Amino acid sequence: MMTKTYKLETLTCPSCMAKIEGALIKIKGVKETEVLFNSSKAKVTFDESIVESEDIKLVIERLGYRVLGEK
Repeated sequence: MMTKTYKLETLTCPSCMAKIEGALIKIKGVKETEVLFNSSKAKVTFDESIVESEDIKLVIERLGYRVLGEK
């Protein structure tokens, strides 16, 4: 298991947070996700043998939010 934190462009409302969390948890291999509205970060725990970090970023970006970085 791996946990990464993705810095997102500024989230404008709590529904943005819920939208991202809902999409991420549906990804096969993602075990846990937490999107922090105030700091515009998404913390994701996933099985790297099933899903790659790039796939997670792609899902976020398809929702219309830019990923500014990861660590």
